[in-house]
Amino acid sequence: MLRCCVLSLLGALGLHVAAAAPIELRDDRGVTLTLAVPPQRIVTLLPSLTESVCALGGCARLVGTDRFSNWPTSVGTLPKLGGLEDAQIEAIVALKPDVVLLALSDRVIERLEVLGLKLVVLEARDHAGVQRALHAVARLLGTPTAAGPVWSTIEQQLAAAAARVPATLRGRRVYFEVDATPYAAGSGSFIGETLLRLGLGNIVPPALGPFPRLNPEYVLRAQPDIVMALQRNLAEMPGRPGWAALQALQRRQTCGFPSAPYDVLVRPGPRMGEAALLLADCLAALPVSAASAKPGAGSR
Repeated sequence: MLRCCVLSLLGALGLHVAAAAPIELRDDRGVTLTLAVPPQRIVTLLPSLTESVCALGGCARLVGTDRFSNWPTSVGTLPKLGGLEDAQIEAIVALKPDVVLLALSDRVIERLEVLGLKLVVLEARDHAGVQRALHAVARLLGTPTAAGPVWSTIEQQLAAAAARVPATLRGRRVYFEVDATPYAAGSGSFIGETLLRLGLGNIVPPALGPFPRLNPEYVLRAQPDIVMALQRNLAEMPGRPGWAALQALQRRQTCGFPSAPYDVLVRPGPRMGEAALLLADCLAALPVSAASAKPGAGSR
């Protein structure tokens, strides 16, 4: 009754009660999605997108994720729907999501669209891409101002991490391995940009792309000053043909990360600042005797 009276009064005064504006979002394909209201049932098929939804306050709206999403721990109870190569389409459809968030490289985009599902495709490869994705997810959730504080925290953590890196390591050239085949994080990737913020170099130039597959001989010729990798991959590097000659391995100028922190490092999302702090902590703990050598001293 009271609401009716208020609306009548507003009408008498010539004022209008506006409905909430629809959400309009352009994704990384250039496709524009329009939703009348913020989605309440969300499926994510990429860990960084799962983490972004949760960091922006939308975790309770998730109804399913890819099998690799494991942060925050609460998402572990949600239905797991496969990965980039084997997303479970029938299971996704059965969840009746209002929207599905997925990567540009996901193979099921076309099939999900044919089935009438609404998609938002986001794939961050560098810092600007992470910021763009956070703002896109925030708009999708109907909370566009939520992305600003999250990005500010990332920037603060990046600055704090840079301050922790010993001055003797400035300019050191890094080989950051993302896969043992080997794939590396190039200087144009979000990982490479974080390394640059920490004052480090990269053996992979921008021309090779953000995450190129390298010939193992390339790494040997480059002789990186510091090697970073998943802990178990780092442990087996000396057994690769010729890699025992890498001076970074001989001098113990290495950062080997267990699975959980490594996940933080390789996901372009809201924990990117935390990743920088992990890198800085490892760099600060490198043996001082070897760290006193000049940057690039191992290069041939």
